[in-house]
Amino acid sequence: MNTSSSPARPASGVAEVEPFHAISIGKLAYELAEQGRSIIHMEYGQPSTGAPAAALALAHEKLDSEPGGYWENGALKARIARHYQERYGQDVEAEQIILTCGASPALVLALSSLFRPGARVALARPGYVAYRNTLKAMYLEAVEIECGPEARYQLSAAALEAMEPAPDGVIIASPANPTGTIIAAEELRAIAEVCTRRGIRMISDEIYHGLTYGPVAHSLLEYAPDALVINSFSKYYSMTGWRLGWLLVPRDLIEVARARMGNLFLAPPVLAQHAGLVAFDCDEELQGHVHNYTQNRQMLLDALPDLGLEKIAPPDGAFYIWADISAYTQDSLSFCRDMLRETGVATAPGIDFDPVHGKTFMRFSFAVSPPEIAEAIGRLKPWFAARRQG
Repeated sequence: MNTSSSPARPASGVAEVEPFHAISIGKLAYELAEQGRSIIHMEYGQPSTGAPAAALALAHEKLDSEPGGYWENGALKARIARHYQERYGQDVEAEQIILTCGASPALVLALSSLFRPGARVALARPGYVAYRNTLKAMYLEAVEIECGPEARYQLSAAALEAMEPAPDGVIIASPANPTGTIIAAEELRAIAEVCTRRGIRMISDEIYHGLTYGPVAHSLLEYAPDALVINSFSKYYSMTGWRLGWLLVPRDLIEVARARMGNLFLAPPVLAQHAGLVAFDCDEELQGHVHNYTQNRQMLLDALPDLGLEKIAPPDGAFYIWADISAYTQDSLSFCRDMLRETGVATAPGIDFDPVHGKTFMRFSFAVSPPEIAEAIGRLKPWFAARRQG
């Protein structure tokens, strides 16, 4: 097992947080679009579709009839609690649901509810850039476990068992960003058993549940009732800009988490809460998005070998493909910038997700329309062919 640790506090006393490079790629993409360029946005992990039609209709109605304010929608909390019974067979009380302004504040609430500064929190590498940087910003130590192709780019019970000393906590993501890989039920159970026995507190990021292509995504809650679970309306429900998510906490942490939510973030947007409640019952429309992602995924899987990209992570879920580009570059950030400028296709550089090996990886998001995927492939084929010849 190969692990790396990031220092909890730099000499200056101010946490050093690296930039999110995909954001700089997105900024360049929008600048090029303003110049009249045709841009295909595959750099961000966000659906190109909007909120469900019924959710939008209710939001318009509430916008015209209610002033808004600091508010927590009890009906929405109850609906989310019912969701855990319906999908995972888990009994959850509505009060265990803390509504948040998206998944990012939910992560802050989870970490601050569990750990003191200096605590060691394990996570997979490659992994979502904000895990590492949020830990650093909160003066927690990010202990990254290298998870390569032999581990399907995922954490394992064996890796957590081998850590000495045991970390204070672990962040688990299944399906994962940037790889889309899913942890199988038996492995998730084993992870929960190791963590429970060794006193490792568990945080499970489940924002890509609902977006799977064969394997089933299980909730860690099924195996660890004391786990903290993060979810959001941004991905499956196609409501990224509405900034609505939740944190599910065990009963003994309800007041701790609620106090932090009230002081740090107050309450999620009122309109988003109204719309979110309706979105839960728009499954037919939302499954149409999943159908499109399924098409997009297959088109990319068929096309990537022609681009010379044959080493990829198994995209079991989410809407990403993590591709090895070592045959073309040792600088994924420059590679993605050049590709954007020359083809109009925006993607994310691997260094966001893996500061050690990410210079030779990139992430494609296929959360756009099938025609856009087809167009992107058409642009990229001659570009990659020219690179091979060069």
